[in-house]
Amino acid sequence: MEHRELQQDLEEQWGQVVSRLQGELFQSDWDIASFTVFFIFIGLVLLLVLLVLIRCCCCCCCCCDDNEKPRRHKVGIENMALQP
Repeated sequence: MEHRELQQDLEEQWGQVVSRLQGELFQSDWDIASFTVFFIFIGLVLLLVLLVLIRCCCCCCCCCDDNEKPRRHKVGIENMALQP
């Protein structure tokens, strides 16, 4: 019985929280739009931070063994007229 009572209490509390948020915060379309833009911005910032962390971890782990950079091979014809 305790599990059902706890579940009912949580559902009632969640319903109260949602009704308060709907009543106070989202009174106009501008409120909804501003919250949407804000949450999209926060999501993109968190995504970029995650991508930076992944990039740093991959570069640190993969490139530690190979310290030498691959040398480029010249392609084409060397212009001798530019020599001093």
